This record gives sequence, C-alpha cells and structure tokens, in this order.
Amino acid sequence: MREPAVRHETAAEEAEPQRALAPSPASGAFVAGADLPTVLGRAISLLRRLGGDFSGGAQRLEELADRLAQGRFHLAVLGQFKRGKSTLLNALLGEPVLPTSVVPLTAIPTFIHPGRDLRASVLFQDDRQAEGLTASGVEELNAFLARFVTENGNPKNGLGVLQVEVTHPADILRKGVVLIDTPGIGSTFRHNTEATLNFLPQCDAALFLVSADPPMTEVEVEFLKQVRTKVPRLFFIFNKADYLNPSDRQAALEFLRKVLTEQAGIAADAAVFCVSARQALEARLAGNTELWRRSGLANVERHLVEFLASEKSKALHEAVSRKAADVVADVLMRLRLSIRSMQMPLEELQQRFGIFEEKIAEAQRERHVANDLLTGDRKRMHEFLEEQSEALRRKAAAYLKGVVKEASAGNGGQDEEAIRERLAAVIPGFFEHHMGQMTSLFGKRIGEALLPHQRRADALIESVRRAAADLFEIPYQAPESAGAFEMVQEPYWVTHQWTSTVSLIPPGFIDRFLPEGLRKARMMKRLKEQIGGLVIRNVENLRWAIYQSLDQTFTRFGSSLDERLAATIEATHGAIRAAIDRRRQQSEAVSPEVSRLETAVDGLAQVQAALGKG
Repeated sequence: MREPAVRHETAAEEAEPQRALAPSPASGAFVAGADLPTVLGRAISLLRRLGGDFSGGAQRLEELADRLAQGRFHLAVLGQFKRGKSTLLNALLGEPVLPTSVVPLTAIPTFIHPGRDLRASVLFQDDRQAEGLTASGVEELNAFLARFVTENGNPKNGLGVLQVEVTHPADILRKGVVLIDTPGIGSTFRHNTEATLNFLPQCDAALFLVSADPPMTEVEVEFLKQVRTKVPRLFFIFNKADYLNPSDRQAALEFLRKVLTEQAGIAADAAVFCVSARQALEARLAGNTELWRRSGLANVERHLVEFLASEKSKALHEAVSRKAADVVADVLMRLRLSIRSMQMPLEELQQRFGIFEEKIAEAQRERHVANDLLTGDRKRMHEFLEEQSEALRRKAAAYLKGVVKEASAGNGGQDEEAIRERLAAVIPGFFEHHMGQMTSLFGKRIGEALLPHQRRADALIESVRRAAADLFEIPYQAPESAGAFEMVQEPYWVTHQWTSTVSLIPPGFIDRFLPEGLRKARMMKRLKEQIGGLVIRNVENLRWAIYQSLDQTFTRFGSSLDERLAATIEATHGAIRAAIDRRRQQSEAVSPEVSRLETAVDGLAQVQAALGKG
C-alpha cells in the first residue's frame, strides 16, 4: 500500500538540487566520472560566472538540463474489453486507482504521471474549465474517476470528457514512466479505435493484453495489424494465466503465437508474458513478495518497464550530452577568438576582421536565397494539401452515398431516420481514419522537403565557423549534432469533433400523397444534399488542421535556421568585434581579461572532455 507520509519528488524536482549543488569554477578540478546533471551544472555555473553575452549559453544548457529531468517513457496499455487492462495498471501502481467494471468503460484515455500527491484533472472537449481533485486517499480518487470514465457514471460520454490526467507516487512512475490507459477495443465506436491508432506513434511502447477467455478475437487481430505498424515497440501480456492449469496454459500460448504470426503478421519471437493481474494487485495490496513474483508482473516490470525506460533514458542522456557539447564548443570557440583577438596586433586584427566580415555577408546572401527556396517548398506543400483535400471530398461523398444506398436497401427505403442514424455512426470513424492517413503522409512529405534545407544550413553555418577558426588560427571542432530543427511532441490524445448529424428535414405535407418511388426519390435527394454539406465541413475541418500544422512547421523551421545562423555570427563576429572595441578603449585592461578568459577555457575544456566521455 502507498505510504502517504513519505515525500515523493518528481524527476524534475529531484534534478533541481543537483543543479544547485553543482561545483562552482572556484571549487577545483572537475571530478572524473561525474554524472550528466552535475556536468551540466558545472558548465552552467562557469558560464554564469563569465556573465554578459555568455548567459545565453547558460540558458541553453539549463533548457537541456530541464529536458533531461523531464524525459519520460510513455507506455500505452491496449486491449479488448474485459482483458484486464485497468487491473494490470492498478497492479503496477500498487493500489486500485483506476475504476474497473463489468460493463465497458467509456472511451476516455487516462494518463498517469509521477507526482507526490494523488491528483486527477478532467479535460473536456469544449472550452469548459478542467475539473480537478487532490484526493486524501485512493478510494476518493477512484470514486472521482468513476464519475467520468465509467459507463455508469458517464453514459456514452455525455459529459464530453476529452481525457483524464492522474498523478500518483508509484515507484514505477518515479523510474521515468508515464502509463496510458486506452479505451478497450471491441466495445467502443470505430472512431475511438481510429483515434487510438493515430495516437500510438507518439508512445515509446505498448503492452497488448490478451487472455484465454475468450481466445484472441477477429476484432483484436484486425486492430493488431494496424497497431504493429504504428507503435515503435509492442509486447504481449497473456493475462488471467492463473485460471488455467499448466497444460491448458501451454496450449493457449501456442494458439496465441500461431494467431499472432499467421494472422497478425507478428514475428515468431515476439515477447509474450504470462501474468495474473488479479493476483498481482492482491500481492501489492498485501505486500506479498512471493505472490507478486508468481503473478508474473514482477517479470513484466523488470524486463519491459525498467529496461525500456532505462534504454530511453540512456538515449536521452546521449542526445543531451551531444547538444551540450555543441553549446560548450561554441562558447570555447568564442572565448578563444576573444583571447586571440586581444593578443594579435591591432592592425593585423582589423585586417583579418575585414576579411571575415566579407564571409559573413556572403553567408547572409546565401541564407536569403535559401529562404526563397523554403518559401517555394511551403507553397508546393499547400498545393499538395489542396489536391489531397479535393480527392478526399470525392471519396467521402462516394462513401457516404454508398452508406445511404445500403441503408435504404436494408430497411425498405422508407425509414429516413434510421438512415440518418447510420450516417451519424460511420462519419467519425471514416474521417478519423483519413485524418491519421493524411497526418502520416504530410509528416513524411515535410521531412523529405525540409531535410535538404537543414543540410544546406548546416553547411553554411559550419563554413562561417571554419572561416573564423582558419583566419584566427584557433582549434576548430565541427558540431557532432547539427539538429537544425527538431519537432518535439508530448503525447496527446487525437480527438476531433467531426460533424456527423444529418438533420431531419420535414418531408412536407405533399410527400405523403406521392407514389412510393417518387417519395423515396425526394428523400434521397434531401439526404444527398445534406451529405454534401457534411463532406465540405468535415474535410475543411481536416484540411484546416493540417494547413495550420504545415504553416507552423515551416515557420518554426525557418526561424530555427535563422536563429542558428544569427547565433553563429554573434559567437564569432561579435566576439572579434568586442575584442577590437576593448583594445581601442581599454588597452591596459586587456591582460587581466585574457587571464580571466583563459581560466574559463580551462574549466570548459574539462566539461567538454566529460561530455565527450558521455
């Protein structure tokens, strides 16, 4: 059980003391083998001591330290209704946080984050303010959640809940994991399944729950075929294993593997873990270590959660180390340029500075040309979006007219309300599916379009740095990770409010006196006219969302490239210009300043070596 008296900090809170206690430049030699937060703290402290324009480098390193502290492994739990998803999550948390039910839960995702308190926040689909709770105990939290995520408390999501955010002090969350409970497939509307599929690529991994009662269904197989192409890592949990004797369990596992490989296209060596989520929760509540081990969930936690979270943490550490090394390399170059400029004869310095300014002007001209090329690619992407939108309009109109034709044939062609209900049921799934397809298509297209621009910008920036290094005869180190643009997305639930209501237009007094064939023709005309409006509204909704995303992406990308070039120019041209000004105004103060900068170079060189080892 949870111990409320124990204080639990989040990863971000735990990182702050490390930064605050990082050694100062005056604290002596850098300790070999220091961890990355300490190394970053040392660098930040050095740059803060330098002051002036170097505070920008300190700020970039602080952003990297925050990114390191906040890095989380996002693990989604998938499965059909009654496979035991909520029980499994409760077992991982150590207490019954999430409601369980004998009827399907409402299709609302729940995100479980680390935190020292038991809290819940309910986000709504409209502009209503989020409703929150800080609970005194797990029973209060469970009851609060039941009001919003269960069918009994919130039938058919009549409250319009978008998603639920929960914080909990479980150990597994403190190890860098965010758990995500998803709607059970097979018990929700099709558009909820499509929304789940659109969301999965933003997760690091997913656990797919199955069990022997009943065996894997056709619905699960079809869902799994789509899941395996969207989630980076997929693992299988065979739940309720305690209900089977050893021979039946072995037979069920063999059947499951056969279905996974032959029908779902899953590799034969895919990891499958046998567990009893029920036993695991009982074990956690009773503090029974042996039962926890026998439940199989200890194995899941160790091999999946801890290993994968630490793997992501390692990758994040490496990425942050490389980016921090680039920041430090930039600062070292700037310091060395300043030192060299202060030591060089003033006449020679001014001559070399003039040559370098010509290089800067050339780089800026090249960047203007590159901006024109980027504008052209943005325009072509907009044109491609219009082509795709028009194709979708035609496809949607044909599909919905086919639905009307099929529905009218099935009910004698006279029940207009039944046809409207059928249309309302299929529209969200159709457009959510195509939202996923178009988002994936444009994500790929944007990557292909922007990569050449990034490479040109990288080469241009490197040419400026190398020119400065060659002209002033200082060491040059090419950055290991250019990374002109990086789209960082937090996982979110893809939910769109598709227009699906076909209003009932009164047929009019005269219709009841018309022959059956003519009456049906008038009804079909009314429906097709409304279909046209529905297609226009929904495709425009989708088109506008992608259009805004395209514009934001190109704008952010172009700004990022401009900022990188400006920062490079300031770090080189600015350093030399500042040295010239100092030489002219305070020539007698040059020597102490050189000494101060050389001391900073020594300290940052130690940091650079430590980052290189990371």
